[in-house]
Amino acid sequence: MKQLKTYLVIGGALLLVYLVAQYYRPKPINWTVTFNKEDKIPYGTYVVYNRLKDIFPEQRIRTERRAPYLTFTEDTVETGSYILIAETVKMDEYDFHKLRNYMLRGNTVLIAAYYPGTYLTDSLGIKINTELSLGSEENTSLHFVNPSLDPSRKYRFDKGIGQQYFSGFDTSKAVVLGMNNRGHANFIRYTYGKGNLFLLASPFFFSNYNMLKPDGAEYASKTLSYLKPGREVVWDEFSSLGNEDNSSPMRVFLRNPSLKWAWYLSLFSLLIFVIYEIKRRQRIIPVIEPLKNTSADFVRVVGRVYYEQKDHTDIAKKKVVYLLEFIRSRYHLKMEKPDKKFSDLLSAKSGIDNVLIVDLVRQMAQLARYNMVSERELIELNKNIESFYQKSR
Repeated sequence: MKQLKTYLVIGGALLLVYLVAQYYRPKPINWTVTFNKEDKIPYGTYVVYNRLKDIFPEQRIRTERRAPYLTFTEDTVETGSYILIAETVKMDEYDFHKLRNYMLRGNTVLIAAYYPGTYLTDSLGIKINTELSLGSEENTSLHFVNPSLDPSRKYRFDKGIGQQYFSGFDTSKAVVLGMNNRGHANFIRYTYGKGNLFLLASPFFFSNYNMLKPDGAEYASKTLSYLKPGREVVWDEFSSLGNEDNSSPMRVFLRNPSLKWAWYLSLFSLLIFVIYEIKRRQRIIPVIEPLKNTSADFVRVVGRVYYEQKDHTDIAKKKVVYLLEFIRSRYHLKMEKPDKKFSDLLSAKSGIDNVLIVDLVRQMAQLARYNMVSERELIELNKNIESFYQKSR
């Protein structure tokens, strides 16, 4: 026992020395690419995000970590601008449809990314390449085309920033706003009704590293000056960080050095405790708890999972399946397809008002056709189904 305590004291002393050395060690620069507004590392976006109020003093800044489809469907988005800065854009047909409607109402969208995503690449016909630098990368310079932004002003960057350009785009629809000294466009605009879509070939123009340089800050400021004034600026983090529901609590611990070492120290202490207590003087007498009825808890957990996932379409489908099974067992009717014939037959057999049944059948047909249900549509469907159950008694 004394020998074990000696080992523990020596191990604890060595661990203390190691922790002190780690604490006073110069922190290496973290070059991880995050584009997170909370990160002050070189490739975070802390600087530009906290300067948005200086550029748009009259507008409200709102952060979104949901897909554009959900952002523009469930919330009332006010007039203004939508900013998306990420390496890869996560956007499908439904997301862009909502963004297009947003632009048609006179709003602006700025997307700065290496890869705009499959849908945008195919629908807009855009391609992004990188300039081949045979010598120093500083040989590449950028300038704006707009006469009011001084086209003679050349902007130079390092770390490969500014090397990207649009090697392909629809010249009949896109307007070039900026290019490099080789004549390749790196900043273009598409017009949708009264609004505009601005595409920038690199997201690193808005990184902390670039924003702390004179050329970088001026270039980013002039780029943002194209955005139309409004009532709010929506800052998209869905493409750079993903859905907020997918965040793990451990992510916070591992990103903070102090919390990370506290976590490691706790694990080490737990390991020492297990080794020390591996031999017990007496076997633990187990306590047998009586079985509990967990049906209500199970229903509550399942309901909470559905509520947090907000999968309205899946819930609607299950509600319809249970309703059809009820109709089949109660009235011996099987729905081949949701049409007038079925609604008339069901109304005749059940004696329920035909208006309610027609509305219910229409909702089932709409679910089968579009396979997409909003929160409001799910609430209306549930009200009609519950009303049908009550009138069937």
